[in-house]
Amino acid sequence: MSYVHHVEQFHGLPVFTFPPYADPTDLPAPGTVAWRLHCGPYPTDQRSGPYWKTFTESVDLGEVRALILGSPWYDSDGGGDLDELIALRSRFTGLEAVFLGDLEDEEAMISTIGLDDLTELLKAFPGLRELGVRGGDGLAFPTTGHANLRVLRVESGGLPPGAAAQIAAASLPSLERLELWLGDEWYGGGTTVGDLAPLFAGVGKPALRHLGLQNSPEQDELAAALATAPVVRRLTSLSLSMGTLGDEGAQALLDGQSLAHLRELDLSHHFLSQDMMLRIWTELEPQGVRVNLTARQEADDTYADDDGPQRFISVSE
Repeated sequence: MSYVHHVEQFHGLPVFTFPPYADPTDLPAPGTVAWRLHCGPYPTDQRSGPYWKTFTESVDLGEVRALILGSPWYDSDGGGDLDELIALRSRFTGLEAVFLGDLEDEEAMISTIGLDDLTELLKAFPGLRELGVRGGDGLAFPTTGHANLRVLRVESGGLPPGAAAQIAAASLPSLERLELWLGDEWYGGGTTVGDLAPLFAGVGKPALRHLGLQNSPEQDELAAALATAPVVRRLTSLSLSMGTLGDEGAQALLDGQSLAHLRELDLSHHFLSQDMMLRIWTELEPQGVRVNLTARQEADDTYADDDGPQRFISVSE
């Protein structure tokens, strides 16, 4: 089982957590760090109102490039609140990157972090280049998309299929990197190959160079779909990590379209046999593809059913 921790670097910048009682003279230059707003559950006088007010009065918001929201904007009670950020869009003139829901395991299970409809956020910040979110419940993404977004990352133990389908269908002409942790149906996931059909077809994302469809119990089915998907031809890297990939899915990749143009294929946290691992290395490494086959897993006999021992994804609860 993988563990989810606080973001340590974002948008190429080190993360700096804004202190609740800050002396402006002791703060870093606004554009040199990713500002993390997180004051935790105690005490109540450090909750979002006073804390947000101190931040906005102590930092030149026009110079802020990256912003990370943790608690109390996002917590284990579910739901987020972007109203304060959107209300100050005229002051955040240089904002390029936002990360929502930066809570780690000790603060909230990833499946309990509620998210937002991101329509108004994307509309308020047309210059946004990178967006990261952690959680799942309540997430909605506008299919009208965003003209300038280059990186989109969704970390989830159960990404709602509707949200995954919206992202797959969204018009994102500048998007270069897309990473989706699809998660388990028990925790709100359940995304199918059909939900992602526009993405596989390469519709609406002409600049895409890295695709991650990760943390899925349907990793074999996703691999089989990608084996013939037009979108793969424009990629330089592909990740099917963190999920339940087995020999069937790996065989589909080897039997499908050429992957020799990829610089990297990440299959880490997998359930491949030793023979299949050797085949993948033998066929792809000589073609210049860096293959990541670390974190090999064994199916669990404890929860065996009619299909045999069970495979588990990396992050769910």
